[in-house]
Amino acid sequence: METISFSILIQADPKTVWNNMLEDKTYRIWTEAFHKGSYFEGSWNKGSEIRFLGPDENGSVSGMFSRIYDNVPYQLISIEHLGMIVDGAVDTESEEVKKWTPAFENYRFREHGTGKTELIVEMQTAEEYKGMFEDMWPKALKALKDLCEAR
Repeated sequence: METISFSILIQADPKTVWNNMLEDKTYRIWTEAFHKGSYFEGSWNKGSEIRFLGPDENGSVSGMFSRIYDNVPYQLISIEHLGMIVDGAVDTESEEVKKWTPAFENYRFREHGTGKTELIVEMQTAEEYKGMFEDMWPKALKALKDLCEAR
């Protein structure tokens, strides 16, 4: 596993960035960079189970099965990915899943002066997915920035 990171400076306070990143309506917009139709089920509260979902090529529900490892409002969200969801079923035991779990994805919100936030994303990934995330994350962060800066 390798840790990769991305950051963006957003002309909005941490609370605005936090809310746009985590609220259902806006989450669905900025995460389209990863997968059209992305959404989540569950809670962002520390210790809560959360599922990151979307339709697969056959129309079935697929995605990630995770837990919120930590939540410090307007400062940090830490997600622990524990498995995959394939055709609606959770898989935490297959050899494929055991190759990369647990994997952490962290969002850090750093205030830079009045009304500016640096959002830093750090995630652990297998080498085979690194290029995909290096392509998708900048697009997702740009979409989030646009949402946050829309007045």
